[in-house]
Amino acid sequence: MVYDFHTHSTLSDGELSPIELIRRAVVAGYRGMAITDHAGVGQLERFAHELRIDCEIATAHWGIPVYPGVELTHTPAGAVEKAAQEAKRLGARIVIVHGETIAEPVEGGTNLAAVTCGYVDVLAHPGLMTAEVAALAARNDVFIELSGKSTHAFTNGHVAKVAKATGARLLVNSDNHVLDFLSEERVRGIILGAGLDESDVEEIAVRNPLLLLEKLGSLKVTRPL
Repeated sequence: MVYDFHTHSTLSDGELSPIELIRRAVVAGYRGMAITDHAGVGQLERFAHELRIDCEIATAHWGIPVYPGVELTHTPAGAVEKAAQEAKRLGARIVIVHGETIAEPVEGGTNLAAVTCGYVDVLAHPGLMTAEVAALAARNDVFIELSGKSTHAFTNGHVAKVAKATGARLLVNSDNHVLDFLSEERVRGIILGAGLDESDVEEIAVRNPLLLLEKLGSLKVTRPL
């Protein structure tokens, strides 16, 4: 059972159109996914509208829940709450915040803003995440990502250690931009490679994705197909 809540299409910097991305994920054995293209506030309305159409069609015809979403990327920390709230209002079912990865110049305070605003579902690749951020994520039902993307995976071990100590819930996401789909074995490898053990695999790979799906709610197809 493979779930992936962090993927990118041609709406931002991915190489596949939204519908092709979904189709290839279906063939790869995915049981649930989200498309979360990079965006600032200016792109939210267009992205939410376009993704909703393809996600609804795919959900109706291929039987896989596909959530339209967004990854708020390089949004000023002080604007994260309003941007996330606006994304939800416009129809993004899942809001991810691009965390303070060590590979990019993300503004300090972004991790903290993400886990305290109340409209964010996942903090992606949070880099050298603090125990304070992890504890707040646990308290506010924000999931923390172990990244499958090589440039962001350098800190997976730190993220796993801090999350485990504070009770924050972890997910494995691909951060797929090309043809970088997850498999059950790859998910297991990411978890174990982060310094966790076999007892954590079921929780992170299956139970936590199901909890996130429960939080997001069931999908209803509203467009005539």
